[in-house]
Amino acid sequence: MQAAPVPEAAAGSDGRLDVQAATRAYLAEVSGPTRARSDAYFEGGYWLLLWDFLWGAGVSLLLLAAGWSAAMRDRAERWTRPAFLRGGAYALQYLIATAVLSLPFALYAGFVREHAYGLSNLTLGGWLGEWGKGLAVTLAVFAPAVAVLYRILARAPRTWWLWGAAAAAALGMGVELVAPVLLVPIFNDQKPLRDERVAGPVLSLARANGITAGQVWEIDASRQSNRISANVSGLLGTERITLTDNLLRRASLPEIEAVMGHEIGHYVMNHAVTLVTEYGLEIAAGLAVVSALFERVRRRFGARWRVRGIDDPAGLPLLALLFSAVMLLATPVTNTIQRTEEQAADWYGLNAAQQPDGLARAALQVSEYRKLEPKWLEELVFYDHPSGRTRIETAMRWKAEHPETWGQVGQGRPVPPNAP
Repeated sequence: MQAAPVPEAAAGSDGRLDVQAATRAYLAEVSGPTRARSDAYFEGGYWLLLWDFLWGAGVSLLLLAAGWSAAMRDRAERWTRPAFLRGGAYALQYLIATAVLSLPFALYAGFVREHAYGLSNLTLGGWLGEWGKGLAVTLAVFAPAVAVLYRILARAPRTWWLWGAAAAAALGMGVELVAPVLLVPIFNDQKPLRDERVAGPVLSLARANGITAGQVWEIDASRQSNRISANVSGLLGTERITLTDNLLRRASLPEIEAVMGHEIGHYVMNHAVTLVTEYGLEIAAGLAVVSALFERVRRRFGARWRVRGIDDPAGLPLLALLFSAVMLLATPVTNTIQRTEEQAADWYGLNAAQQPDGLARAALQVSEYRKLEPKWLEELVFYDHPSGRTRIETAMRWKAEHPETWGQVGQGRPVPPNAP
């Protein structure tokens, strides 16, 4: 857990710290093949967005053109007598069909490509097991959601997009509520963090920022990869402070505190709520566009596809295709919403943890899978977090204004002797 030495240009001397020189000194620590590999991985993700959309579009068109979607609708009608259950019965078939048809692409993107860049620790069997668990969770969560959607479509065919967005926001809040307690344990083992060298300072930092947590949790994320992460998640009594074993193993205490300051910032600033609200507004706009386009497409192809109307579950592949197209075009908006809140959490974390060099080091670790120095347009369009360059520059700008921290390199927060 020993902190790495601070680059000379970032150490500060004679009461002065050159922000740009300090930033460049940190960025220079990742170069050569390591920098080229992370750049290639992240830039490949630009194309992956497009191929993901095209594969999904192909699956949707296949379900419609082959008559499979209409057949699933007919089967759902035979299976269920109450009309409100038919959307869910259709959704179970649809979700399984799309998952199986999308499996080759998911296998490439989530397993083959990740191993090619050394970013996955899963065996093929382990990956397939995780895929199966993910499908089970999807069925449990989204089959009822689709049933609700089609009741909304039947009752409010003109304003369904507004009510649908509200339902999506409610679903997002529900997932946030239950995730720490019900969803995370499906994929990872959790246990209380026993190392007081870390737990003590983290709990002190949490209490100082109004989080009355009595425990820090550790999860075995190394089962999946070596990526570092942490979070403060949950709502209404399900809140948990969680660190991954990768963070504990790979990061120094100042880095851990910088990361936790960031995560505490998300929690204190209610980003779970504001993100759901902002995404809900974006979804509403997207669904409004889909509502305007759906009937035009259905009038042209609906007879061939046997789609009766917008409230017919057989039209779900068309809804999914149109919505995914709209959201692909809205990628810069979606990413900017999240990137803005991540930047705010960085600022909060710097003031809370006062570990600018810890934040800079954490940004370098994240550069294993995120391009450090994008062009401004790349960052605007493709980054849902600030780039490494932006985060390091933010940390060095804060550090330049706080010379009292210059001599604290490698030190963590002192824990008050009377802390509970």
